[in-house]
Amino acid sequence: MPLGLTSPLWREGWHPQAQCLASPNFGLRPDGVLIDLIVVHSISLPPGQYGGDAVQRLFTNQLDWDEHPYFQGIRGLEVSSHFYIQRDGSLWQFISCNHRAWHAGASQYRGKSNCNDDSVGIELEGLEGDRFEDAQYQCLAKLCHELKQHYPIAHVAGHEHIAPGRKLDPGPGFEWPRLQKLLDFPPQAFP
Repeated sequence: MPLGLTSPLWREGWHPQAQCLASPNFGLRPDGVLIDLIVVHSISLPPGQYGGDAVQRLFTNQLDWDEHPYFQGIRGLEVSSHFYIQRDGSLWQFISCNHRAWHAGASQYRGKSNCNDDSVGIELEGLEGDRFEDAQYQCLAKLCHELKQHYPIAHVAGHEHIAPGRKLDPGPGFEWPRLQKLLDFPPQAFP
């Protein structure tokens, strides 16, 4: 069982204000792991198209691979994230934070490998290099604060920081200084 702090906000790792849609793509965290990392990602399906439900269908293994030519390149992919924040700030949750989501892949950060083991993955609806919406920054900052109240979060990084050379998200359009201003985390918490 992962080590977390007691908080009435969370129910067995589920955020009560998120729209919950359980994904089968998860595993157990290693015994005694400290959930101390938030990983920020960006995703849109197809790339650059916003507002649909393709991401939700991908994370729940319900995506119709024949619906769009791009989907053929990701056919059979089984991935998930704990959270997904749409352009309008809507918050979705797919995996209990007490469990291991499949968002990081081959990764290393803070001298540790396999970042899925001790992180919470948050996907922002967006494209690498594009800008993100005010509502997304507000929702992300609120969620980071709430995660830190419940888990011993000490670091916030992008997928690009934990898998450099392999991943580029959230990319240069994401404003790290803006997120830092919205959070009261110490500077060493960021890449």
